[in-house]
Amino acid sequence: MKQLHKQHSLNHRREEEMGSGQGETPPYSPKSMKHTRSLPRSINYLLREQRLLFILVGILIGSTFFIIQPTLSRIGPPEGPAFIPRSGGFVRINSGVHNGRVGRLPAGIGGRRLRVVVTGGAGFVGSHLVDKLIARGNDVIVIDNFFTGRKENLVHLFGNPRFELIRHDVVEPILLEVDQIYHLACPASPVHYKYNPVKTIKTNVMGTLNMLGLAKRIGARFLLTSTSEVYGDPLEHPQKETYWGNVNPIGERSCYDEGKRTAETLAMDYHRGAGVEVRIARIFNTYGPRMCLDDGRVVSNFVAQAIRKQPLTVYGDGKQTRSFQYVSDLVNGLASLMDGEHVGPFNLGNPGEFTMLELAQVVKETIDSSATIEYKPNTADDPHMRKPDISKAKELLNWEPKIPLREGLPLMVSDFRNRILNEDEGKAMK
Repeated sequence: MKQLHKQHSLNHRREEEMGSGQGETPPYSPKSMKHTRSLPRSINYLLREQRLLFILVGILIGSTFFIIQPTLSRIGPPEGPAFIPRSGGFVRINSGVHNGRVGRLPAGIGGRRLRVVVTGGAGFVGSHLVDKLIARGNDVIVIDNFFTGRKENLVHLFGNPRFELIRHDVVEPILLEVDQIYHLACPASPVHYKYNPVKTIKTNVMGTLNMLGLAKRIGARFLLTSTSEVYGDPLEHPQKETYWGNVNPIGERSCYDEGKRTAETLAMDYHRGAGVEVRIARIFNTYGPRMCLDDGRVVSNFVAQAIRKQPLTVYGDGKQTRSFQYVSDLVNGLASLMDGEHVGPFNLGNPGEFTMLELAQVVKETIDSSATIEYKPNTADDPHMRKPDISKAKELLNWEPKIPLREGLPLMVSDFRNRILNEDEGKAMK
């Protein structure tokens, strides 16, 4: 009985406590606290801390920008050139539409620092071109396998931060990032290209293909140094760029003559078919310092023979004619062609015409008046006449040679005399 009475008392007390609490506070519920207390506190917090104001202002600014930005892009000035970092500064990348193609425009002379590759840059003409490009403030990469090029032609540039030399044969592909490609690589003298005609034709064909492929991939402008030999033994005099030539396709010179004609074909096909910005120069006889001493070309032959007190070798009757330009004139013409907007081909040469006997006389007057002349049989397929018509270059490139033979020859003689003297001294020491 006592236990039942005690249990009844406890139940009664609990009922009283629960009944007395219903009128004061409801039983605890987490959900009810969440709905009734968290929302007012968040609003009060935002208003008190001014966070809501900042959120509204940010939304307003963002909405305004996205609404008016397309309009501004339509009415504003054209987008400026982009810049990419490169050693020594920033380089601009031109972009736009050219010849119906969307993409990067070829680099010109925009007053900026260009990155230029010169194949065959250790050669006679190439090394002088590299000097000019470096002097203009460009970064220059020389590619040469030294078949005919010489490191001595570039040694004065070693250590220059804007100069780089790569030993490489252009018959093998190479990957570079440049704005312009001057493609000079090829044996150019009869002694060299007759020594290895297969190498010569491969350089003209495969080397040109590889460099054109590089120009296509990176959007670079490409300049091909062709030759007056594409005219062969011409039936037209003087020779204009419209003349198709008279070339023996199976002769001793054809590895060079036809090789250059093929290179021109490849360049024009890449220009028309792939949109590559191409320039073609047809170079006539050029002379100056750094020529190979014994490369078989008539000016270097005569000068070296006169300095060594040897007879001047004249092939045939000596009445064949040639036109001789000083190397700096040619380099200026190549740069003008690359920087211009005309494809070409362009004759780059000096229209002043000399017979071989007249040239021998100028060399005698300059070096040794007592020098004698020795006649030998003429070589196969030797052109009888060679004189450029440069009216096209005058009109479109504003270019013509400035240095006559009698002024340029002494500069070459000084260089040859120093090198021959050093060569003879080296032989004496052995």
